Amino acid sequence: MSLQDRPAILNDKELRYDSFKNGKVLFNKKKNHLPAMGWNSWNAFGSGNTEALTKDMADAIIRLGLDKLGYEYVILDDGCYKPERVDGLLANEEVKFPSGFRALADYIHGKGLKFGMYNDIGTNLCAGAAVGTCGHELDDAQTYINWGVDFIKVDNCYYLWDNATFSDAKNARYTYAPRIKSIVVSKNVISKNAASNKTVSMNTEAGSADAFNKKYSAVDDGVLTGRGAIMTAEYVENIGTFDGTGPDNTPVGEQAGELKFIVEVPVAGEYELVVNYASGQEPGCGEWLQIGCGDELAYDGLLKATEDKDTFINSEVIKINLSKGENEIRLMNHRRQENTLSSYAALQEGVEKFAPEKDIILSICEWGKTQPQNWGYKVGDSWRILNDITFQVGSDGDPGKGNWIADYTTSVTTQYSKAVVMDEFAGLDKGWNDPDMLMIGMDGLNETMCKTHMTMWSMMNSPLMLGLDLRRVEEGDWIHKIISNKAIIDLNQDALGIQAKRVFTTVECENPATDYIRDMDRVDIIAKPLSDGSIAVSFINVSDKDKNGEYSVDVATLIKMLGDKMADKASFENAQSYKLIDLWTGEECECGSVFTVKSLAACDNVTYKVIPVK
Repeated sequence: MSLQDRPAILNDKELRYDSFKNGKVLFNKKKNHLPAMGWNSWNAFGSGNTEALTKDMADAIIRLGLDKLGYEYVILDDGCYKPERVDGLLANEEVKFPSGFRALADYIHGKGLKFGMYNDIGTNLCAGAAVGTCGHELDDAQTYINWGVDFIKVDNCYYLWDNATFSDAKNARYTYAPRIKSIVVSKNVISKNAASNKTVSMNTEAGSADAFNKKYSAVDDGVLTGRGAIMTAEYVENIGTFDGTGPDNTPVGEQAGELKFIVEVPVAGEYELVVNYASGQEPGCGEWLQIGCGDELAYDGLLKATEDKDTFINSEVIKINLSKGENEIRLMNHRRQENTLSSYAALQEGVEKFAPEKDIILSICEWGKTQPQNWGYKVGDSWRILNDITFQVGSDGDPGKGNWIADYTTSVTTQYSKAVVMDEFAGLDKGWNDPDMLMIGMDGLNETMCKTHMTMWSMMNSPLMLGLDLRRVEEGDWIHKIISNKAIIDLNQDALGIQAKRVFTTVECENPATDYIRDMDRVDIIAKPLSDGSIAVSFINVSDKDKNGEYSVDVATLIKMLGDKMADKASFENAQSYKLIDLWTGEECECGSVFTVKSLAACDNVTYKVIPVK
């Protein structure tokens, strides 16, 4: 098997799982961006977008005054390239984009807006064109710079090293370790014969005091760490990283499991490790194994395939270095995250190489599959947290359809319910959780739903990417009033850059801030500290039924949950009263230290800016 048939060797430790928490960015990735705002073609037109439509959308942004509110990026999504590369390079689809992308970028820039494009870390784009960045990262970075691109959205279809959408499910061989039954650690001691001065090999059977040979059972001697790995009566399996594409797994906490052994040896030196394993090519049982000893990665690659996942064999000898005394040996597979980070980093590396002064926004769109909240900050400005918010995209003349509630990812509330517990992963020094593009203006969502949708995304510091045909919008109509509500947009663009935290929910749970709740029949209260010392508090009816209860949060709770993130904790805590501004109606009132809403219509929200009165 050639290196082209397997993921790259990762020599840079910054691409490794153990470096995910060190806070270091790769290839001079520039930070401190507020969430991006603009328009993306996918929800509006799918693969049917054209140069003419894109110019119309740029014109509409200016006509509607949206540019003055921060909507600045005009982004071409899938369907804009030729189906194959030309001399190895990306090229425009000549019927839909006859003038080319540099000319289109110049048109958009001429209006004071910024230009964005789309690609994929796999071999193909999601719509099928064989022009993914895989193996072309440096060329594509140079091309995007030449075209004047300011924003790149990079998808994850047809990815070679994971069982991503449209890829071979057998690629799970790369993302899961084999089943592990046992390991053997041994050492042959080399010494000098004093009489003959000849070198002899002594093992445990030869009676050397320093020789070592011991078998460790995965079930009896191994310890599972993290989450996900499963210990059966005979072996350990499912050593890998949770797939975050669907809405089934909490994003909070460890996202991978490992099998750990504590091995105590009499002397420091090189030892031999043999693993008893059975491999497969399916989620839970793969062929790729990583072995860590201290700070060293002793092995990182495919083991020989076994007859089936129930037939166990011994690996070839693997050399490991151990210290005298106790050692920790980790059997693991973090390649799902490491491979994906490496692929996105390659594009950022190209940008840094060819235009180090260029500040291109990188939108990571791998649907939360590899838990990008752990590593996305190293190369990206935002990262998608789930699969698409809708698969019923529009076309020229068809607005497409969105859902408020759905079983899978395709709804406002499904995306919100995951993003709302991910606030600790976001920030100016990191980037932003992305629950996908706004569906405001699509069929299936009424005005109330769209208002709350806008509130949710703004409070959560999500990118605000419009996904509708802006030719349908007139200044002052209900869609325009929602997408141009400056008071709500200001929450998203607040200089403090703090994502809202859920401080209360009507569903019984241990911690409203971190518990991932899939029951949509609830009311949430989320709160967001602002740079002027105030706090935005939003009461959200997640349900599609009216709620007639009384919902309250007090200053003490807000201080407890947000205190370390507030711009002026003391002033807020010590205020005698508070001014409340309803950010949708503009109404104002003054009250004490308890903030209450009585009843909420289905899918509705009440959002206050709470200002301490001195």
